[in-house]
Amino acid sequence: LSSLFPGTDVGVTGGSANKENAAAVIHVTAQPLLLTPEPWNLLVTQTPAKEKAKEGETVVLNCHLNSPQHPSLTDLMVKWYKEDEKGQMDLLEKNVTILPNNSRIFMSGDLSQGDVSLIILNVTTSDHGIYFCEVTLPDGKVVTGDGTKLRIRRALGLFGIEESIGTIIGVVAAGIGGIVVLIVVLTPQLRKCILCLRQESRQ
Repeated sequence: LSSLFPGTDVGVTGGSANKENAAAVIHVTAQPLLLTPEPWNLLVTQTPAKEKAKEGETVVLNCHLNSPQHPSLTDLMVKWYKEDEKGQMDLLEKNVTILPNNSRIFMSGDLSQGDVSLIILNVTTSDHGIYFCEVTLPDGKVVTGDGTKLRIRRALGLFGIEESIGTIIGVVAAGIGGIVVLIVVLTPQLRKCILCLRQESRQ
């Protein structure tokens, strides 16, 4: 067959060879482009999800970074911020405390080892809230941890009972809400009783 159609076999072989070469060229040029947009694969882990402390204690909020592709983590920018009923408050930016006249809150641990934990000295009731560890990569990408909820206990003075400030606020609010509901429910019944009493007094 090849002697009868000398061009057929050569044409097919040549065509497939050309296709393979073209595929190889495309593969080589496309590969670096695929890797360029997201060179970092960073995992930010905050543990535990909830933390309790008593007034005056020192608290460490753990945050660890893991990036198997990039063993050197010193180029990363770390930020910590807190969210509570008042909104968001930044505590630390570019690895440094930004709160004015505050030496209680700062980053502890070794950034090169991936430890960017936050330490709070002499905690007060105003320190309660959810704390987030946020890391900015050299390419501008931002990765944030899941957050750690901090609850502060304090002695109320009555029998030395200690309770979370957040829980106390919740109980008081629930109590006020219950009283309002009782008043609303009882009001029509009270009116009926007053009318009954008036009718009886007239008789």
